[in-house]
Amino acid sequence: MSEPHPEPPAVRRPRPPCHLPFALPPEDRRRSPYTGWTRAHWEATADGLLRATARYASPRHGLIVLPGARPSSSGPRSDGLEGFARTFLLAALRVAGAGGRDPHGYLPRYAEGLAAGTHQPSAARELTPADPDSWPRIDTVRQARVEAASLALGLRLTRRRLWDTLDEGVRARVVEWLLPALGPSPVDNNWWLFGLTVGGFLREAGIETDRAGAAIDRALTRIEDWYRGDGWYADGDNRAFDHYNAWALHFYPVLHAHLSADRALLATYGPRLQAQLDACTRLFDTNGAPLPFGRSLTYRFAAAAAPWLGALTGHTPLTPGATRRLASGTLRHFLDRGALTRDGLLPLGWYGPYAPMLQSYSGPASPYWAAKGFLGLLLPATHPAWTAPEEALPAETADAAGPFGTTGLLLHSTASDGLVRLHNHGSNSVRSTPDPYYARFAYSTRTGPTAPAAEDPALPDNHFALLLDGRPTTRGTATPYTAGPDRAFSLHTPRHADGTELPGVRILSATLVHGRAELRVHRVTGAAPGTRVRQTGWATTPDGPTAQLHPVHGYDTPPRRTPTGSTLFGPRTETVAVEGTITADPQGTLFVALASLTGDMDPAPVEELATAVITGHDIHISWDDGTSTHLALPHPPTGGDGPEGQGVRVLLPKA
Repeated sequence: MSEPHPEPPAVRRPRPPCHLPFALPPEDRRRSPYTGWTRAHWEATADGLLRATARYASPRHGLIVLPGARPSSSGPRSDGLEGFARTFLLAALRVAGAGGRDPHGYLPRYAEGLAAGTHQPSAARELTPADPDSWPRIDTVRQARVEAASLALGLRLTRRRLWDTLDEGVRARVVEWLLPALGPSPVDNNWWLFGLTVGGFLREAGIETDRAGAAIDRALTRIEDWYRGDGWYADGDNRAFDHYNAWALHFYPVLHAHLSADRALLATYGPRLQAQLDACTRLFDTNGAPLPFGRSLTYRFAAAAAPWLGALTGHTPLTPGATRRLASGTLRHFLDRGALTRDGLLPLGWYGPYAPMLQSYSGPASPYWAAKGFLGLLLPATHPAWTAPEEALPAETADAAGPFGTTGLLLHSTASDGLVRLHNHGSNSVRSTPDPYYARFAYSTRTGPTAPAAEDPALPDNHFALLLDGRPTTRGTATPYTAGPDRAFSLHTPRHADGTELPGVRILSATLVHGRAELRVHRVTGAAPGTRVRQTGWATTPDGPTAQLHPVHGYDTPPRRTPTGSTLFGPRTETVAVEGTITADPQGTLFVALASLTGDMDPAPVEELATAVITGHDIHISWDDGTSTHLALPHPPTGGDGPEGQGVRVLLPKA
């Protein structure tokens, strides 16, 4: 028998105890040297989640109304449907993955719920004692369309064991309830794919095949408008790039093609998934954490759905062992850190509850879209993704840097600590107001954007702002400018706190990475001389990684460490800031700082990592490992390198 694969130092750190309200099988450190987890752990976790939520079912199981003081904007009845549909998807994956065996009796309960929920679909948003089971209609509560996709996918996966056994009257009512989902989407983004998923089930079941086929074609045509190449879709007519690429925009078309055995579709969408996985699998920390960037983060380990889908279809850059290492590491990451309550429920949050990261559509059952992360159960137990020894993740094999296609996102990871960072020079929120989960210049797998704090409600992390009447500007829509193997540029017009743009002001920003170092550069044009600016660094918790920020050029204050708001990693953070002043240079004022975030023990001061020589708007950097690079900022339209064009040598002093 072969020797077990040794764990790298970044993985051998003591883990928090895993206190779960259900039992897990023994670890298998020979087959799974990194996580210890096997397929049996996934099955036990699925069963534990389903047992915990079943206690909150309505009298005839039509709704699952989970506890929580915060209902979604769609109302309690929609939230109850969400609880039913998303846990049904988990049950369907569990049963389908077991070859149709259902020893825990999940399907009979959900069959009763299908009958009760559709008996008399309700137009009411609230629950009443006289009507505790019925679902809201899709044409009256648009969130019901989202849940229709989970219902349809669950029915498709268990069709012979569940759908084919239902009373004809129940089947007719379910079809009648689902049909409105085949119409045009009321939201012009990934929601089109919910109609595709409903259409896929109905067409396979031989029901309304023409309408179902039209819904499928319409959805695939629409998302084609948003494909940006290299595996990336924009989530609508915007520049929103986040986890929705993996757990929605690839998930539904590729899974539909796979379940339909449609080779032509899979030939189109499979390679796109593989390209996406080449990017998104690099955004997982060696500790299992996905990157907290974008919206709907309370879905947690749904981020593992796309890697499993790659293994299921054969369209993946990962080996089978690395696929399981990533997925099991992600699921275990959350369970080890308290993502389940004592009752076994997933609360609205990241680890425990955390309200600042939620959206208005988030209700008590929203976290159960995490069911998608169990897609690997569809792989047979003999598949190499379950049997091959776990292998290392990309983030722990070598330092990495590089842009993700045309998204404006720059990857930055270090193998010594397994930490992953993402520098944002082009992904924007779908909302018109700045969203901290999109608007920051940088994100990492061990930090999060700050929520306002009483000490300083206006000190966001990883932000560059003009200070107007003491209040910082917000970042406007970021437009990618150019990118390279170790750098990314973007342009934006800053906004007042009320959201209005500053006329005539433009900021060209750049990030250059090397090892753990980040050179952060901003050139401001059109701002009034004498205006103060501020650059902030990473927000870290007391037990988190080490963050550093050093002024290189244009700033006139030493680094100031300030208590800041909570993040999804903890209630208290500190953020370092430096400040400077806009000059009268018509070509713009240049501001340069060095930042660092590292999980390494006792890191050297960041100012020891580089020496910079600045000539006009060109920056030459000599790194501490003997290499050097050049960062050239595009010249402003009215040309020139400054009044005298003379170089300014900036030595980063060694403390």
